[in-house]
This record gives sequence, structure tokens and C-alpha cells, in this order.
Amino acid sequence: MKYTDNYAELIIPWLLTSGLKIVLIITGSLILNKVIVTFIEKAVRIAVRPDGVSSKDAEEKRENTLIQIFTTTSRIAILTIAGLMALQEFAVEIGPILAAAGIVGLAFGFGGQYLIRDIISGLFIILENQYRIGDVVKFDNAGGTVEEISLRKTTLRDLDGTVHHVPHGEIKKVSNYSKDFSRINLDVGVGYGSNLEHVIGVINNVGTEMATDPLWENYIILSPQFLRVNDFADSAIMLKILGETLPSKQWEVAGELRKRLKIAFDNEGIEIPFPQMVVHRPKGVEESTSKNNTNEIEKT
Repeated sequence: MKYTDNYAELIIPWLLTSGLKIVLIITGSLILNKVIVTFIEKAVRIAVRPDGVSSKDAEEKRENTLIQIFTTTSRIAILTIAGLMALQEFAVEIGPILAAAGIVGLAFGFGGQYLIRDIISGLFIILENQYRIGDVVKFDNAGGTVEEISLRKTTLRDLDGTVHHVPHGEIKKVSNYSKDFSRINLDVGVGYGSNLEHVIGVINNVGTEMATDPLWENYIILSPQFLRVNDFADSAIMLKILGETLPSKQWEVAGELRKRLKIAFDNEGIEIPFPQMVVHRPKGVEESTSKNNTNEIEKT
């Protein structure tokens, strides 16, 4: 009983002073964390406004990514501060701990500089909305559809099905093929003997019909139309056709447009030329060859 009384005399005052402070620290940390998480979620939902083009799922995934980044950072900060305050109540000197943490942080900074670079680059990519999940992008060393974006890397899947994991720090240039809208940029060659006004009319009619087709009208923003005579090639007059589609739909629409143009050109007698070579022989060589052929026929 004597030892129990001694311990009670020591513990009860500590519980009423430092212990109560620790309970208040833990309670305050939980409440503060809940308030900050709620504030971050609402702030991100308000700040990230839908552009009317991207899907709702893509917008939600971007918002959730930002919310996760900010809430994780705030929780680490709150946990660190609360832990240090609690250690003080246990009569632990936090000065040496802070000094050791500074040294460890410095060593980590030298050893993890590439990781830090990836994280900072990823944060700017997400904040600036350079691309989102579902976009078709091309980096310096890879390209494909964005399947996942984390703070450190982006995961792409190309047309062959190959998955590429690209650290954000390695990304120097991003080409987004599906931001807001996509464009059909098609060059078609016709023969030099073609009536250009007739050809242009056929192209515009095909583009207009496709834009009003129930199967394709929801994909097309601006119907594909003739833009200009783009080049005088070796065996064809190159015509430029432009149109606008929903994001990532330009390849499907362009493929269908090529098929319809081929059918329309065949029906209208418009030639799609292919490279040809014309061989000219000197007159003397032609006569000599003709005589040799005649002699061979007579001998037979």
C-alpha cells in the first residue's frame, strides 16, 4: 500500500497537469485534422471547376488526387507537431530530436533529390491541369492513354498495350492530343487531271453528311471541310481537310472519313493517284530495239 500510495502521489498530479495537456493535445489534433480535411475538400471542389469537356469521372479523379495530396501533407504536419508537444509533457528534450531530424532531412535531401524532383513536378502537373486520366498524351520518350496519375509518376498505355511508368521529373515536354477538343488534319491526293471545284464539292458533301449521320454526329464538333490546296506533289495535288471532334475521337472519325471519301471518289470518277515512273528512251535505242524484235519474230 505504501508503494501504491507513492505512485498515486506521483501519477495523479502528473495526470492532472501533463496528462490532461496530452489529452487536450490529442483531442485538439483530431479536431484540427477534421476541420482542415473538410476545408481542403470543399476548397478543392470549388477551385477545380469543370470545363464542360472532360468527363465527370476525370474531374473527380483529379479533385480526389489533389485532396489526397493536401490532406496527407496536413496530417503529417499535425502529427509531427502534436507528437513533439506530447514529448515535452513527458519531459523529453525535443531540441536534440529537432537537430537530429534536421541532419536526417539533409541526408535525405541529398539522397532523395530525384524523388523530390518527381514530387514537385507532379504537383505542378496536377495543379496546372496539363493532362488528366483518359487523355492521350505524348512525352519525350513515351506516349499513350493516361491510366493513372500519382504525385511521383504517370502511367501510360500505348496502342500496343504496353504500359509505361514515367517519373514526373523525367518529363520535359508534354503533347496532349485530347485537351478540350481534337482536330482532324487530313491530306488527300487527287490526280492533276481532276476538276478541283468538283473534288472540293465532293469532299465538303462527304464531311457534311458524316456530321449529320446519327452514328457520328455526337463525335463531331465541326464537320470536316476542304481548307486549301496544300501542295503540288510529284504525282498528285494534295488537298488539306480539317475538322474538329470530341477529345480522342479524331482517329475514329478520320478513319471513317477516309473510307467515305474513297467510296465517293470512286462513284464520281475522281482519281486517287499513286506514285508512277515514266521511262523515256532515246529515239535510236527505240528503233534498234524494234528491229531486233522484228528479226527475232521472223526467225521464229
